[in-house]
Amino acid sequence: MCRLFGLSSSPRRTRATFWLLDAPDSLSTQSHRDPDGTGLGYFDADGTPRVDKQPIAAYEDRAFAEEAREVESTTFVAHIRFASTGGLLASNTHPFEQDGRLLAHNGVVGGLDRLDERLGEDRSLVLGDTDSERVFALITREIRANGGDITAGITQAVRWIAGNLPLYALNLVLTTPTELWALRYPDTHELYELHRTAGGQHGNRHLDHSGTAGRMRVHSEDLRAADTVVVASERMDENPDWRLMASGELLHVGPDLRRTRRIVLPDAPAHPLALGDLRPEAAASQQAA
Repeated sequence: MCRLFGLSSSPRRTRATFWLLDAPDSLSTQSHRDPDGTGLGYFDADGTPRVDKQPIAAYEDRAFAEEAREVESTTFVAHIRFASTGGLLASNTHPFEQDGRLLAHNGVVGGLDRLDERLGEDRSLVLGDTDSERVFALITREIRANGGDITAGITQAVRWIAGNLPLYALNLVLTTPTELWALRYPDTHELYELHRTAGGQHGNRHLDHSGTAGRMRVHSEDLRAADTVVVASERMDENPDWRLMASGELLHVGPDLRRTRRIVLPDAPAHPLALGDLRPEAAASQQAA
């Protein structure tokens, strides 16, 4: 299953070190389970989006997989891909960038011909083959239609998808230089939120998060002294305050870390997909390790 991670320390820029495939001794085993790409997105001080991603398996490029990426930003989004749609190309590797925003997605959305029809000329936003980038293009289109209102754009886009397309899961994280949005829908895959106060639950510790399967690790000394909000596909440390997001919940983390939550998709998908409905490679990509 793909792994999502998002972090905001806004308005403070913080330095963090990411290992997208941690634990070098078992990298080969891990990457055979998540073989299709890793990516990290963040923003320069002037708001320019940056993406560092690699579309090939870690066992084919051990040096890339072991490399620590130390970057500074107010918001970050990271992703480990197990492909369900689209080949092993940089253009299919998350996160994606559109209109200065970054997005990563975990799930499967079908009916791509119909989604392409819905996009019309905005299909030109899509550079690769994935359902994820098409979903992002629809969100971008709806944000423009709503005068730049990102919450409204996400809401309208995902409501159309849930009501019109075959859907297995639609978990996503979207970031701007100062804000973060996360959606969990439906309850197929987990997505957790943590508000971590400066120093963590003990008040004097750096941030050191690691996924239970050893896929992703994030370390930040700066977060001894800064609050942060984290969103992840799994609980990444022992903090008891991790909260499982509800199905259909859209979380918004503002420029001051103020969080708002709303259920934007209260109903089940109109055309739900079960694991058995998916192509074998798509089904394999959605199963938990």
